[in-house]
Amino acid sequence: MWKNLIQEFFGELSKQKLRSTLTLIAIAWGTLAVVLLLAFGRGLTTTMMEGMRGGGDQVIMIFGGQTSEEFQGLRSGRSINLAKEDAYLLHNSIPGIEYSSPQFGKGGTQLRTDKHTTNTYMEGISPDFDVMRTMYPQPGGRFINKKDVQEKRRVLFLGNEIAVDLFGDEDPIGNYVRVDGMPFRVIGVMQEKMQSSMNYGPDSRRAIIPYTTYETIYGSQYVNSLLVRPSDPALQPQIRDQINQILGSKYKFHPEDEQALGIWDFIEMERINRMVMTGIEIFLFAVGFFTLLIAGVGVANIMYVVVKERTREIGLKKAIGARKSHIISQFMFEATGISFLGGLIGLGISTAIIKGIHALNFAEDGAMEFLLNPVLSGTVMGVTFLILALIGLAAGIFPAIKAARLDPVESLRYE
Repeated sequence: MWKNLIQEFFGELSKQKLRSTLTLIAIAWGTLAVVLLLAFGRGLTTTMMEGMRGGGDQVIMIFGGQTSEEFQGLRSGRSINLAKEDAYLLHNSIPGIEYSSPQFGKGGTQLRTDKHTTNTYMEGISPDFDVMRTMYPQPGGRFINKKDVQEKRRVLFLGNEIAVDLFGDEDPIGNYVRVDGMPFRVIGVMQEKMQSSMNYGPDSRRAIIPYTTYETIYGSQYVNSLLVRPSDPALQPQIRDQINQILGSKYKFHPEDEQALGIWDFIEMERINRMVMTGIEIFLFAVGFFTLLIAGVGVANIMYVVVKERTREIGLKKAIGARKSHIISQFMFEATGISFLGGLIGLGISTAIIKGIHALNFAEDGAMEFLLNPVLSGTVMGVTFLILALIGLAAGIFPAIKAARLDPVESLRYE
């Protein structure tokens, strides 16, 4: 049976070459639209999420603020200055916090080697910082560790771009950089990463030292911010409430005073961004789907024409004993066959376009990297073929039923 269906399908394609070609082109164009729009939408979502996590991976950044209301007899307008101990107070007091770090910061820090000099923003942090800020070291180097902090070592971790500015093609690991005139040994260089959210510039141009070393040299009493990361993002609401409760108790401000602390919540930002990107993906899918749907309408029209042209053939088949199910399956197979054949052509072209875009390597252009990073995933292909199957079935079912209902006698008389 299947052999006969396939033979009849390709036989009809060869008889009506122009009509078949135009129909296949319409389906291929619709498939191309669906695949490319879904791939670009998925790629944009992936890139946006990766870029956002480059600035903070599911972390909560806490800044000191200014009270906006009186509390326990204390006036409003008091400045809240956070200390390094607060990071450990939160870590030890809130079970859901997995990582934490104080953040000291200083702009205009001079970095100098024998050949090059540059200025940057430097931070004093704890070892948990690399996980929270995705600042992972390149092979051969390492990040700040606990011993560096305990012994207040003069060790330096560099962003990948500033390392090139200072050392060029030379390996920085083990070499020395004078930080505001004081020698520091380079222990690691950050792996290249995508980053769309940042403060005081990108991490690729950052200099990192142990926070204890920073305190010793610069004598800072207050931190710029605190950084914490929950073990589970679902714990974010209660952790934020507990942060306000604990720091409010220590610094004597109302826990619901939104001005007392500044909070940069990457978990909430990620949730909002993901909702926005999902909306964009749905919109792009709808545009591609309706493009393919129009091609499906064309297939249905063609199948009605085919049924009309083959009325005598249908009558002859029914006269010699062909059942309605045989007639229906024949035309359903032809409709779905056209859909899938055109879909394969469209998928092949779209795959070639996507691979060509990746071969051009837009990684060096930040804006183009965000826009031109299509992802041809199994989900995209699965959704596309599901749509093709539905369109093929919908385009063939009514013409097939009409063909099955034809009266054999009247069909044989059809001219």
